[in-house]
Amino acid sequence: MSIRFAALPQSQDDADDRTTSSSSDSEEYAEEDNNFEDWISDQEQLQQCRSLFDDKTFNTAAEALTYDKSTHGFDLDAASKQWKLDLHRRIRLINYIRKHKLTPSDVGNLTGSESFFTSDDYLIPVIEDDPLLRKLSSQLDFDGDWSDDDEAGPSAECASAPPSDLPSALKRIQILEKKISQAQSNLSDYRRLITQNIDISSIADIINDPGPSTSEALRDDDTHYFLSYEYNDIHAVMIQDKVRTASYASFILTNPILFRDAIVLDVGCGTGVLSLFAAKSGAKHVYAIEASGIAEKAQKIVYENGLQNVITVIRGKVEEISLPDGVDHVDIIISEWMGYALLYESMLDSVLHARDRFLRPNGGVMAPSQCRMMLALCEGNEIVKDRVDFWNDVYGFDLSEMAQSIYKDAIIDVVSPESVVSEPYLLKDLHLQTITSRQLEFTSPFSLTSTSPMRTKIHALVLYFDTFFTTTGEHLSSDVPVRLIRDGDVTLAEVWPIAGKPPPKRRASIGPGLKEREDKRVISFSTGPTSQPTHWMQTIFLLKDPILAEEGTVVSGTFYCKKSEVNSRELDVEIHHSVSKGADAPASEVIVQMYKVH
Repeated sequence: MSIRFAALPQSQDDADDRTTSSSSDSEEYAEEDNNFEDWISDQEQLQQCRSLFDDKTFNTAAEALTYDKSTHGFDLDAASKQWKLDLHRRIRLINYIRKHKLTPSDVGNLTGSESFFTSDDYLIPVIEDDPLLRKLSSQLDFDGDWSDDDEAGPSAECASAPPSDLPSALKRIQILEKKISQAQSNLSDYRRLITQNIDISSIADIINDPGPSTSEALRDDDTHYFLSYEYNDIHAVMIQDKVRTASYASFILTNPILFRDAIVLDVGCGTGVLSLFAAKSGAKHVYAIEASGIAEKAQKIVYENGLQNVITVIRGKVEEISLPDGVDHVDIIISEWMGYALLYESMLDSVLHARDRFLRPNGGVMAPSQCRMMLALCEGNEIVKDRVDFWNDVYGFDLSEMAQSIYKDAIIDVVSPESVVSEPYLLKDLHLQTITSRQLEFTSPFSLTSTSPMRTKIHALVLYFDTFFTTTGEHLSSDVPVRLIRDGDVTLAEVWPIAGKPPPKRRASIGPGLKEREDKRVISFSTGPTSQPTHWMQTIFLLKDPILAEEGTVVSGTFYCKKSEVNSRELDVEIHHSVSKGADAPASEVIVQMYKVH
């Protein structure tokens, strides 16, 4: 099996771009190199070296490499010689393994010709002062790097035995001088490339910059995020999403026993609409937490609706606020925390923090209680037409360059039910009662089987999520179906005017058995293509290489999801997939494509 990286940019072999250092360069660095080697020797004794494949650390790089060879079956030196890797390619290999957390089997599928071997992005160390990279820079073994037979590197026997005559000694000196020259050249090139990528002058400017004055506001991920929620439009979009708002309202208003006399925490309350529902359902008190400026309007809304004795709006981050004296725990936490692809915005981290701080340990309820991330095959013809092909001819001009980046970013849009050509696959099941923040970065295998009755091109994978509410917080098994909502369904009509008519009034039910009926009731909604569209739409991952499929074609692989290192509220997604004609048929090469959700 081989691996091909679909989204990584191609570049020319760095050997074509590299020039040999002049003798003056060697002289200039000669004394400095001695100091550099002394520094390396000292540093190797100070910094622990981490394994390439797990978190174990060792006193030296040699010990780490020996461990990887014996435990994981990967011999870095042997692989480098097999693939004929020079210094720069070895450095790129180490940084690539560390950055993408490859397994030994992933590395075993490499051929040495992948595009990352020539990408300067992987010359930047993943681990600062990585002992493995220092070992390469200072002690790289060049055996096997010589191409001319008469200048072949000394064998083990020759290397250990002294020369027996003057010609042999002179030849040995000549070979060793060439090695030293090559090592100095490689080190000089590596320094130059690192300097170019890191831009030392810019770092110096930053160090010398006195920084912003105290009157300037510092911008960070959170500040920008909360500022975006101060405007009316975003709240109008969410409230007018009938599937979203009616599902929350249905859960809160049709479970009076759960909410009656309960202490409720609304995390990220926005306008406070969920708090209003909870108060209407009989909550004893609702604490509405909001970090953005919309909290001031929420406070006024509470007063205008005469609920100031039931709802308390607290402005601040839930990680930083305190509840009033005497309130140690709450009975219910309600929150509409979901983002695009479910986890975009990373608000769930705050909700889980609130759960761990405030939710009653025994019997406390999270609403929603469970979410499922689903993945499916999608023809995506309309998306390609609108987002890619459009640029090929714009008023007679070729603007196709604009479409190149489309494959790097996830697309948020609505796809038609007819374009989905597989049953969905459950990627991640999030049980809000027990899941931890660490588990929100995950790796999941998947397998999707085409249901298309005819040969078709699959241009995308589509991701969406299903959401569930229960009064007990129990974990629902995967065979419990989600409710697919259509416009005019009873779920909407219960709390939302349909065709201008007010919602039907229901007589309060207080008879025996009501608690049992509430405990069995499950409220759910889907953001998938077969349900009424929501403001979350679907998350579409366009494939750079479309898949030619027919009924029974299997697309299988691995889905990686983690927070972006650039902005913690964005997501980095990496999808590895291969194709086979059936469950038992051999699979094609593995194709890797990376995306940003932002």
